[in-house]
Amino acid sequence: MATTVPAAKAAKKATAKKKAAAQQLVSGDLLKVLELARQSDSIELKLTIPESARRETMAALGVDPLEAQLRQVYFFDTPDLALNKVGVVARARRIQGRDSDSVIKLRPVVPDDLDSEVRNSPNTVVELDAMPGGYVCSASVKGKLPPTIVRSTILEGGPLRKLFSKEQRAFYKAHAPDGLALDDLAVLGPIFVLKLKMTLADFDRRLVGEMWLYPDGSRIVELSTKCLPGEGLRVAGELQSFLTARGVVLDGDQQTKTKTALEFFSSELAASKS
Repeated sequence: MATTVPAAKAAKKATAKKKAAAQQLVSGDLLKVLELARQSDSIELKLTIPESARRETMAALGVDPLEAQLRQVYFFDTPDLALNKVGVVARARRIQGRDSDSVIKLRPVVPDDLDSEVRNSPNTVVELDAMPGGYVCSASVKGKLPPTIVRSTILEGGPLRKLFSKEQRAFYKAHAPDGLALDDLAVLGPIFVLKLKMTLADFDRRLVGEMWLYPDGSRIVELSTKCLPGEGLRVAGELQSFLTARGVVLDGDQQTKTKTALEFFSSELAASKS
C-alpha cells in the first residue's frame, strides 16, 4: 500500500494539471474570439448538417425547397491553389433575379491590423465566422456587377479583372502572391447553390439554409444566422437550444464550403492535365 498511494497521488496530480491546462487553452481561445468579435462588423454562426440527418432537418424546420434562390458561384485561383495558400479568395457570383457580385476575401485577419482605407471603406465587411470546433475572421471587399457580365466573361474567356473594381484589385494586389495577376487565374467552377432564408415562429432571428451542389453529386448543407459582435455568446446559446429542441444534429463533422469547392476543382484540373 505504501508504494501505491504516492503513485495514485501523482496520477491524480497529473490529471488535475492536464485539466487546468485544458481550461487555460479554452479560456485563452475564448478571449481571442471575443477580441476578434469586438473588432468585427458582424458574427455569422454556422453549422454543417451531416448527410444522414438532412431530410430530418428539413422536415424539422419546415423547409420548402421551392422557396430557395438559385445561385451560381465561380472561384478563381491557380491549379495548385496559390491564392488559397495565402488566405486570399477571389469569387464571382450570379444570383437568380438579382445583380451579380464579386468579392476579394482575406482570411484569417486581425481587423485592427487592416489598412485604415480598406477597413473604413463602405465596401469592406469584416466578419467572424464561428462553427462547432473552429472560427475564422475575414475581410471582404465586395462589388456589384450587371446581371450578365459574369456569364459572358466566363464563356468568352474575357479578362477576369473586369469582374472586380479598382478597390478590389488593389486589395487583391496587396495580399496575393507577387506577380500573380487576376487575369492569370484559372476558373474554378461553377458551383450551384440553393439559398433559403427562413423566419421561424419560435426563433426570433432569420435562419439561412444553403445547399452547395458539387459536380460529383456530393452536397454540403449549412445552417447559419448572423448577429452583432456583442450578441455572439447569447445568440449561440439561443441557436443551440432552438436546434436541439427541433431535433437537429449538432455534433456532425464540420465542412467549409469554399475549401471543399477549391479542392474539388483543383483536383479536377490536375486530373485533366495528367
